[in-house]
Amino acid sequence: MENNFFSEVKAVILGLGELRVGTCPMGTIGLGSCVALILHDQRRSLGGLAHIMLPESRGSVDRPGKFADTAASTLLAEMEMCGSSKFAIVATIVGGASMFEFSANSLNIGERNIVAVRDVLRDQGIRIVHEETGGRIGRSVYYWPEGKGRIVVKRADGTCARL
Repeated sequence: MENNFFSEVKAVILGLGELRVGTCPMGTIGLGSCVALILHDQRRSLGGLAHIMLPESRGSVDRPGKFADTAASTLLAEMEMCGSSKFAIVATIVGGASMFEFSANSLNIGERNIVAVRDVLRDQGIRIVHEETGGRIGRSVYYWPEGKGRIVVKRADGTCARL
């Protein structure tokens, strides 16, 4: 691998509930039950990333990146304002781990986040091309929008994957 493969130091790092659209490298660290949604337009080398914390906004609009339903629609709208067509955009989702033991009656936020993101993407007609979700291990993700959109996932167990 080339030396600059993990050049996340140069990436814009998003915090909980934040989102960004652009052409610069971006990433988010410490995904547990949260889900990173990456939308990519290869034709324009343009992408969007959201660090989603919860499945639904229930009318809250103050931080659209925080919720699956508002994050996806906000990223799409911003990408379309930059010239993307919804039909040229594909998605990658990462995260949604179960970080704690749950009883049968507990609400597994990670799984609920994954389902909500999948549902929103399906409703918008956006195809998921990569997915690394679930399990019990936290993750960080780094994304470079140029070309095909390189994505690297660093897992809390020390392993890495290039999607």
